[in-house]
Order: sequence, then structure tokens, then C-alpha cells
Amino acid sequence: MPAEPAPHSPIHALYADHHGWLQSWLRKKLGNTFDAADLAHDTFVRMLAGQHPPTIAQPRAYLTRIAQNLLANWCQRQALERAYLQALAAMPEALSPSPEQRLLILQTLHEVDAMLDALKPQARRAFLLSQIDGLKYEDIARELGVSLVTVKRYMQQGFRGCLALMTD
Repeated sequence: MPAEPAPHSPIHALYADHHGWLQSWLRKKLGNTFDAADLAHDTFVRMLAGQHPPTIAQPRAYLTRIAQNLLANWCQRQALERAYLQALAAMPEALSPSPEQRLLILQTLHEVDAMLDALKPQARRAFLLSQIDGLKYEDIARELGVSLVTVKRYMQQGFRGCLALMTD
């Protein structure tokens, strides 16, 4: 956790001047205060953890961009959870995993989702076309308009991400 900025630092001023506005903006997008507060907090944490410029010309635009990226990731995770819970609900109770197994599966899904999100869009698309849609590399190359070598490189990136999840 980053250290709290000094009371008169530019970061402290940015937080004091814009946190309420950001949280309100997120509340309108999400429809609830709790998730908005979490994402507003995460926005400032992300800003502090990143390579941010010493002066920000348009702080609300800067914060909005970070918040939009976090919001997109949050929405993806929520959709993933809903799909998983729907699949569980459709299972016969005798085959349903225990609560502990459900939590482990959900955590794994979040990790895989984060790994995929870390890939560049073309690499992610290639990996998903292969692993979910079952397309051959040649078909992926045609679909994406790239060379076969590029598809192989994209697949390597995806498999390296999966391997990293397994070894952590």
C-alpha cells in the first residue's frame, strides 16, 4: 500500500479536489455507492502506482481515463462471475462443486481474465479464437489479417501467461 501523501502535496490536492467528483461519477455509472467507492479508491491507487506526470493538465480527464479502464475490467469480472454462477445453477446438485471449490474456480477465472487482459488486443483475440473457438492458426491469421508467424507469437504470449499462472 502506498504511503499517504503529505497534506500539501500535489497528489493530496488532486485527491481532495477530485475524489468526491470521481466517486459521484462512478456511482452514476454503477448505480451503487459501495462499488463506486472501491473503484474511486482503486483509481487513485493505480495513479500512484503508475508513471504519472508531475503536473496533470486536465486531472478529471486523467482520472476518468484510469477509472474507465478499471470500470471495464470490473464489468468483465462481473460478467464472468454471472456466467459462472449461471452455469453452476444449471448443474445437478450432486455434481455441483463445494463452496470452497467454487471460490477457487472463481479466483482462477479472475486470474485467467487478468492474464488475458494483460495481452495486447490482437494477441488476446488470437488466443481466444484458438482456445475457445477452436480455430487453426492459419484461419486465425486470415481472420486477423496477420502472418502465421505473428499468430504463433501471439499464441506464445498467451501460453506464457497461462504457464505463469500455473507456477505462481
